[in-house]
Amino acid sequence: MIHPFRWLLRLALALGLSCAALTAHAAAEQERIALQHAPYRVNDLLALQNGAKLFVNYCLNCHSAKYMRYERLRAIGLTADQVQKNLMFSESRLGDTMKVAMTPAQAEAWFGASPPDLSVIERALASHRGSGADYLYTYLLSFYRDPTRPTGWNNLVLPGVAMPNPLWPLQGERAAKFVLTKDPAAAGLQLKRFVAYEQLTPGSLSPTQYDSQIADLVAYMQWMAEPDQLERKRLGVIVLLFLALLTFITWRLKSEYWKDVS
Repeated sequence: MIHPFRWLLRLALALGLSCAALTAHAAAEQERIALQHAPYRVNDLLALQNGAKLFVNYCLNCHSAKYMRYERLRAIGLTADQVQKNLMFSESRLGDTMKVAMTPAQAEAWFGASPPDLSVIERALASHRGSGADYLYTYLLSFYRDPTRPTGWNNLVLPGVAMPNPLWPLQGERAAKFVLTKDPAAAGLQLKRFVAYEQLTPGSLSPTQYDSQIADLVAYMQWMAEPDQLERKRLGVIVLLFLALLTFITWRLKSEYWKDVS
C-alpha cells in the first residue's frame, strides 16, 4: 500500500513542481525498518513475573489493561500476597482490572491523545511484517532523543510518536544517525535511512541486560493478551495424541474386520 504522503509527492511531481522542493519534503520521509524477532518467553514463569513488575512500574502509569485482573497474575506463579504488596500501588482490590488514574481529558492535554489500552495490544499489532511481540520488542528498543519532538523523544518503528521512552533510565539516552538515500520506488525522491545509534548518556543496565528486560516485558504482554494460551497448547497436544491413537485403533479394527473379505 502506497503511503499517502508519498502518493502526494508523486502527484506533485507529475504536475511539474520543482524537484528541489520535492526533495526537501521527501527527505523527511523515514524508511520503515524491519522488525526484530522477539525471544519467546511465555513459558518462562520467572520472565513473566519480571515482565509483570516492569509493566506495572513503567507502563501502567499511562496505559491501562482493563481486560486483565490482578488476580490472574496468580497464574504466573505469584501469590495473592505478592501481587498486593509488590504490584498494586493504589487502592485497587485483587479482583479489580488494571486501570489508571489518568483521565482521558488529562491524556489528551498531556500527550495529544489517550494512550491505548494494552490488554490485547500484542495480538492487535500482528501483521505481515511480524507478530505483535516482534513489533513491541522492536518498538521498545527503538527510542532515540529528538529535540524537534514535544516530548524530546522519537521512535524508528513509529516516527512522530507522542510517547516518550518510559524506560530511558535503564537504557540511557541515545541519538539516531540518518543518511539520505534515493527512493527506489520514485526517481527524484529521497528517504531518510537509519544508520546507527549514538549513546549520549549511560543507563543503569548494559545493552544486553536491557534487551533481556524488554524481552521479559514483551513476554508478559504476549501472555496477558491470552492468559490461557499455554493451557490451550497443552490441550491441543493431548487431543492430537488422542486422535493419533484413535486412528491407529480404527485402522487395526478395519484390518481385522476385512481380513477375510476377498
